[in-house]
Amino acid sequence: MTQTRRTLTAGFAAVAALVAAACSPLTLFATLAPRDPARRGAAGIAYGPDPRQALDIYTPAVPAPGRPVAVFFYGGSWDSGRRGDYRWVGQALASRGFVTVVADYRLYPQVRFPDFLDDCAAAVRLTVEHAATYGGDPSHIVLVGHSAGAYNAMMLALDPSYLRRAGVDPAVIRSVAGLAGPYDFLPLDGPITRQTFGEAADLTLTQPIHFVGAGAPRVFLATGEADTTVRPRNSRKLEAALREAGATVQAEYYPGVDHSGIVLALSRPLRGRAPVLDQMTAFLMAGL
Repeated sequence: MTQTRRTLTAGFAAVAALVAAACSPLTLFATLAPRDPARRGAAGIAYGPDPRQALDIYTPAVPAPGRPVAVFFYGGSWDSGRRGDYRWVGQALASRGFVTVVADYRLYPQVRFPDFLDDCAAAVRLTVEHAATYGGDPSHIVLVGHSAGAYNAMMLALDPSYLRRAGVDPAVIRSVAGLAGPYDFLPLDGPITRQTFGEAADLTLTQPIHFVGAGAPRVFLATGEADTTVRPRNSRKLEAALREAGATVQAEYYPGVDHSGIVLALSRPLRGRAPVLDQMTAFLMAGL
């Protein structure tokens, strides 16, 4: 590695270290990080009347019909985040052949469980309706999420009631990938989970692990062993439940990778830290 490349990598690593602390470092990272070859097919497409009910679409650099479609939900403790700060994820997935949707959804305190899940299901509905316009196959959709977004993606995949209520056939979801997601977090022992889920009539119905069964889709799980925000035990418990149910699951645990590092490893400058993008997209493509 040349000295220039080492300096650039160190600089992006310094920005990455700040990502979990505030929005502005993530915005800076999204602005300055080298980008994968991809096209921005559309921006700000509304899937509902609220300003946060909107999504962006990224397409592979070489257009072709019938591409698989990935819908990405970002994290942020269900109370922060914006799709513009994750265009590098859209570009990374598009560079691997997916027509990629990056969706906003309403956040606390505007909404609580399960409203943000209904938003995510509505985003999938719009994706199904318009995927072909951007070269995507609406019958070959995968869901991807990080942290709170991984929770959202996993809930849609494991509890088909949200998609059905939105008018989406759950069978179009071929696989789901969760990066450092909370899947089994009862009792609610922190302010974030209490404020978001505390009003649910039955707390067991807020947990992705509760919905694991024989009909579960293919699942890819990835987490960093150094994650102290969402402990790796969440992925380990879900992995065990899925295997017991006979579902297809691949789980990867990366030494030395923390909570933000697992999603930042999808980015071009930090991809060498863990093979998350390679392993995840290989798994997702194999299920199409």
